[in-house]
Amino acid sequence: MRALVADRTAPSGVSLREAPDPVPGPEETLIEVKAVSLNRGEVRRLPLREEGTIPGWDVAGVVAEGPQAGTRVVGLADEGGWAELAAVPTNRIAPLPDDVSFEAASSLPVAALTALRALEIPGPLLGRRVLITGASGGVGRFAIQLAHRAGAHVTGVIGSPERGEGLRELGADELITELTPEGDHFDLILESVGGASLAAALSRVGWKGTVVAFGASSPDPTTFDITGFYNRGGPTLYGLRVFHELEFHGSGVRDLTFLVGELAAGRLDPQIGVTGSLWEPDEALNALMDRKVPGKAVLSA
Repeated sequence: MRALVADRTAPSGVSLREAPDPVPGPEETLIEVKAVSLNRGEVRRLPLREEGTIPGWDVAGVVAEGPQAGTRVVGLADEGGWAELAAVPTNRIAPLPDDVSFEAASSLPVAALTALRALEIPGPLLGRRVLITGASGGVGRFAIQLAHRAGAHVTGVIGSPERGEGLRELGADELITELTPEGDHFDLILESVGGASLAAALSRVGWKGTVVAFGASSPDPTTFDITGFYNRGGPTLYGLRVFHELEFHGSGVRDLTFLVGELAAGRLDPQIGVTGSLWEPDEALNALMDRKVPGKAVLSA
């Protein structure tokens, strides 16, 4: 089969090669990949990947063998998604209705699942104040939509006014270009930057509030005033990685099915900012790393 394989000599970190077909285990399903979406975290790690491995988490396609062969599905792979065939844990797969495209569905697994799991941590959001850093990215755009539909007042942090285009239409009530340590407090903060941004979030979380840290795009360490943090009535700092969350809750099928249903009903916009061919990925990979993708980058196989 054709696959994008980790290659440290390639400018983008991957090269197109022939690779052995994956052999699914007893708790995996073999999928013929039709579309994938890219995540900045996996792209950023390409230079560190072992030579010859196949990256790729988000896949949408058709079950390739077994009783369910031919079923349209979306799934979250441990790796190996950037290929013609991928073995995906069966407990992280959901069926797709015919009116949901593979491209739209492929945007869901990492980004939308991360947003959904993060927003469920503090409980009901009706009437609560939610702040989202990295609001113009893939997770941020899904989080804005889901938090707005849950009845929250949503503030998005963006790098520039241009990066905020379209976010109010998704449900953002306010947009700011910097999260400072001083200002109003929030019940829930979704934090993906790290460094000074995380420090500011720990200063801005309110009484019994929650900061959910799920990324660290900044290489800088975080220094903050612990006294000011715990004196605000016991706020919580929660570290989230979507793979661990799904394993703990056993919710992969349920969560993906819910998100697919929202997509099919038109209540969730995949916010695809860049499209292309899986077999010519360099332009999309570079755009993602240069922060030139508003939303998700999706490649068709």
